[in-house]
Amino acid sequence: MATIEIDGKTYQAENGKMIIEVADENGVHIPRFCYHKKLSVAANCRMCLVQVENSRKPVPACATPVADGMKVYTKSPETIRSQKAVMEFLLINHPLDCPICDQGGECELQDVSLGFGQGISAYKDTKRAVNDDDLGSLISTEMTRCIHCTRCVRFGEEVAGVRELGATGRGENMQIGTYINHAMTSEVSGNVIDLCPVGALTSKPYRFTARPWEMQQYKSVSPHDCLGSNIFVHVRGQEVMRVVPRDCEEINETWISDRDRYSYLGLKHSARALCPKIKKAGVWQVVDWATALNYAALKITTCINQHGQEHFAAFASSSSTLEEFYLLQKFMRHLGVNNLDHRLKQTDFCDQDKLADLPVSSLPFAELENQANIFLLGTNLGREVPLAAIRVRKAQLASANVYALNPVSYDFPFHVTQEEIVSPHTMLTTLCSIVLSCVGGVKKLPKEIQPWFKGIKPTEFSHTVASALQAENSVIVTGFISESHPDAAILRSLVNLIGKNTKAKLLRLTQGANALGAHFAGMLPHKGVAGDALPKPGLEVNAALKNNLTGAFLLNVEPDFDFANSPLAKAAFIKAECVIVLSAFADPSIEEYADVILPIASFAETAGTYINIDQTWQTVKGCVTPPKEARPAWKVLRVLGNLANCPGFDYASSEDVLAELLLLKHGKELNLNDEIFVDAEFPPAQKGLVRVGEWPLYAVDGLVRRANALQESGSADKILVKINPLTAKHYKLGKKVKLSQGGRAITLPFIQDEKVAKDVVWVLNAMPETIDLGAAYAKIAIKA
Repeated sequence: MATIEIDGKTYQAENGKMIIEVADENGVHIPRFCYHKKLSVAANCRMCLVQVENSRKPVPACATPVADGMKVYTKSPETIRSQKAVMEFLLINHPLDCPICDQGGECELQDVSLGFGQGISAYKDTKRAVNDDDLGSLISTEMTRCIHCTRCVRFGEEVAGVRELGATGRGENMQIGTYINHAMTSEVSGNVIDLCPVGALTSKPYRFTARPWEMQQYKSVSPHDCLGSNIFVHVRGQEVMRVVPRDCEEINETWISDRDRYSYLGLKHSARALCPKIKKAGVWQVVDWATALNYAALKITTCINQHGQEHFAAFASSSSTLEEFYLLQKFMRHLGVNNLDHRLKQTDFCDQDKLADLPVSSLPFAELENQANIFLLGTNLGREVPLAAIRVRKAQLASANVYALNPVSYDFPFHVTQEEIVSPHTMLTTLCSIVLSCVGGVKKLPKEIQPWFKGIKPTEFSHTVASALQAENSVIVTGFISESHPDAAILRSLVNLIGKNTKAKLLRLTQGANALGAHFAGMLPHKGVAGDALPKPGLEVNAALKNNLTGAFLLNVEPDFDFANSPLAKAAFIKAECVIVLSAFADPSIEEYADVILPIASFAETAGTYINIDQTWQTVKGCVTPPKEARPAWKVLRVLGNLANCPGFDYASSEDVLAELLLLKHGKELNLNDEIFVDAEFPPAQKGLVRVGEWPLYAVDGLVRRANALQESGSADKILVKINPLTAKHYKLGKKVKLSQGGRAITLPFIQDEKVAKDVVWVLNAMPETIDLGAAYAKIAIKA
């Protein structure tokens, strides 16, 4: 530790820290533009010059490490003179357009110039002008305002891992841009807006819509992935104007993904459900809430009474709130319905009775960046949870080894040490070989699962991964492909075996924003609240869809986009006699199968609780009131429960629902350990082609799907088919291919891509062109 003095006050500081860091920790403000706590030191703006005793000249506080006995003066005449001189140079070429600049009112340059700028400039020559780049639908540019702090450049190089912005030219002629004009493609590109200290980079959808002083700021949580990134929602009147990050070191640090930042645009989509509607004799009628609720309650009870509870089911989006999950399952179970599920994008549940009460991880998310060995299993990390890719990149830059087992060699924003690219079935055999490398032989495994390993031998890759996972600070990261795998039960058991025989911890990146909340609330067919066993379990989602459904209750779910097998789901709902839909949107496709549409509040319009992968409970309040007749879903469920004479539905607020849940949690010891599932038969080798269907980055839920700026961005997925060149040659494919699956056929453009495993057809789910295909990971036929 070093003892230093700043402005006459003594502080203790760690050796090697910069002056500006010590000053920030102790509340001493030093102006800056290029410095940012999460980026490397550039020291090119010179705004942080301070006087240090016995130094020949002022030094940059961001690039000068502290030393024992150092005396720093941040307000001395010499410091002020230097900072004013720097400010004068920065303003030489800066345009005087503050009244029309979106950064006005929250501009760092404005703030600093107020303290250190001159009232009159001595500069009389023409100011520099710079052409703007078109960075796509998310980021607007006014590069004449740029002060060359290079924060945006360093962010791309160091954090995002995508070098999209750079500097060309020198001195006054230096320009920040893409060099070759193109839209930004990083999933976290919007963070350059927050980093830019001036109005050079601003939000394009927000441009010219509001001023900072017109808006109110509310704390909230992003509902689009399992992290629950902390955000601020900025509101003017009753309209959400923008979303910005809120610092939370354990979850999102100071960043958010573009999906989190721009999804609010979906709130303004023309397809918003604004009033209750019921369908009678095939004709839709707009009715008041009392009529709609009574009609819905009658339809549900009549359907169940006539056809039995086993032919009714309720499905909820895994991004619903804890309170919504709880009330829905409480309502359904009072009516005797146990066919409940939120795991709509999964297909294999044969081990569900052996799994823990919550899909927990053994590694805190923030610790991911501190791991020495990271094994990515079945995950397209940067597209599924973009901020997780940032953490892995930090680990890799600190010399971590990254290994991957996937059906596609993904363009990760970090270097992968070694990877195995194989078909979904071969992923299982590769995992088996890793298990053998870990335990040292098949005879050391339980007898019940030894047949899984017949004919399988360790490989160089399995030895390398097993050796890495035996070391301290090692982790296995599983993602959406692992969860959606057609043999996910065996995959989970193999991961469990690896964990038991190595020092590796597990990080599960679950689908949706609140999978842990759904498990805790009992939105499952086989478990009640907090893991309580049920006397008569229901059917999981796929079994329920095949069980001649006569009625269904859908909470924020669209069968075309939110199920592993969209045609199966939609066919079941069209055939059903009673389908009650609680949704924030009402497209014609929803009206095709629904009998009642009850408009509910969306993100930022309702209160609720989310439980992230670290088991952190985060409760948020509504920032704006829902539009027109829309109501919070928990209120709708409360009234339906009362109409069905369910006991204990007299809640005055969502806080009452949460309090009841916390009471049920109190003193409850959850089972947090998975058991190895030994009853599964290892699947035979796959013959022919298999589809790998991922969910697009901007199609994870209804709100994101309707954020048009995201759909038009450079990072949005484009509809096409990817096939390995050897496979394409074998099938003699041309520029387009005809895909056949589940009795349906579509024709799509395709490209040959060596990054795709052999005998794999990569085609996205949840795209308008692909919703008629079958299961995401199943056999598929192709021809030219």
